[in-house]
Amino acid sequence: MEFLASDQIAIVDLASGEVETEEFSDELCQEKIGGAGINLALYNQHADGDPIVLGAGLFTGSMVPGSCLGVVTAKSPLTGQVAHAPLTQYLGMELKYSGFDYIVIKNAAAAPTMLWVHDGILDVEEAGGLAGLDVWAAVDQVRADKGDDLIQVLGTGPAAASSDLACLMNNYWPSGDRFGLGHALAAKNLKLVAIRGLGLLEIADDEEFVDQCVALQGEVKGGVWAGKKGLLDLAKGMGQDALADWLAPLVHRHRANFNTPFAANSFLFLQGDPSALPEPEEAEMGVLLTDLGAAALFQQMGLELGDAGAILKQCAKLGLDAGLAAKVCLDGGKTDAAAISGALEGLSGPVEGLSGPFSPATPKTAVFGVDQAGDDAWWTRRQAVAHIFGLDPLFVLLAPELSEAKLVELAGIGTELEFSQEGLDAVIAEVCG
Repeated sequence: MEFLASDQIAIVDLASGEVETEEFSDELCQEKIGGAGINLALYNQHADGDPIVLGAGLFTGSMVPGSCLGVVTAKSPLTGQVAHAPLTQYLGMELKYSGFDYIVIKNAAAAPTMLWVHDGILDVEEAGGLAGLDVWAAVDQVRADKGDDLIQVLGTGPAAASSDLACLMNNYWPSGDRFGLGHALAAKNLKLVAIRGLGLLEIADDEEFVDQCVALQGEVKGGVWAGKKGLLDLAKGMGQDALADWLAPLVHRHRANFNTPFAANSFLFLQGDPSALPEPEEAEMGVLLTDLGAAALFQQMGLELGDAGAILKQCAKLGLDAGLAAKVCLDGGKTDAAAISGALEGLSGPVEGLSGPFSPATPKTAVFGVDQAGDDAWWTRRQAVAHIFGLDPLFVLLAPELSEAKLVELAGIGTELEFSQEGLDAVIAEVCG
């Protein structure tokens, strides 16, 4: 695959420690397009090894607005079904530039293990020194050992060894998988995957591709979310004004995912003055809130925001999905901050109402009044589009300008392959199950 790709697929057998590589072919791209489409094909091909597949969408790391997404495809310990979990912020882009478009991880290691992915090389390394470390400490340790603070880490925390509520972690923060895939990773004795990308993407018709991306960027910036940012505005855009008011006192700043115009993540400043503009020198001053689900449940419980923030930080260090943890605690009658905090280390499912192939961390209700938002079939299809092309799963809901017709057209311009709406429909049907 010459264009919009690194041209390599890695197959890692943790049981033997062997790594094989194969070419990412034009034929595979043309048939399955990218992201979840190819992930699912590779999952089925290697199903006997109970695989976890990491992949980048066709546009991940490109100039297409919202092109931040990487995708993890695996069987969920919570639902027993194959699910697609999002990798946002900078992890998906880093995977694309690392020299591998897709990584198939199968079987289980005999001892604690990590993968080190960089410069077109994938090393299987022992990770005994990381065993027992919390998420933050493990990320810091790997970056220190490799001498690079820009390494992106897909990892797990202490909760992953025993809890099916353990999520995949994106550096220090939850990835939003909501399917317990951190537990699935830990079951393979795999502590984390460290990724560093310094590659470049070739584009078939670079001038036309760039021109169309710039024009598309201009269109989306005039969308319904224009002038808005962060989870406060997002909550208001969903009609949850009380939740926005609850969060407002501690919101410090907002952070966008790679090449995504809407800054959807908000940092809660738990110590000191959240209105202070300079970056604090002290470590662990707060927590990055990446979805509203857990916050809304903690507000529903009547918790003070500071207490909720402390629980969110505890969940992050444990590698526990805060939204699932909050739901299990609420269903079990635990609504006191101390009781919730004390229960986290031994918390597990089941979780009622969890279904479908895509993470419900992306809101299913109407946001900023976008036409069709809140319709379940429309939401599912837009999530499929995001997970195939590598687009931010929230931003595709806010930007109808990223139409399927435009994305199919851009795919052809960027790759010189032939794509069609019929082909996209077929891949969507497959990834939606």
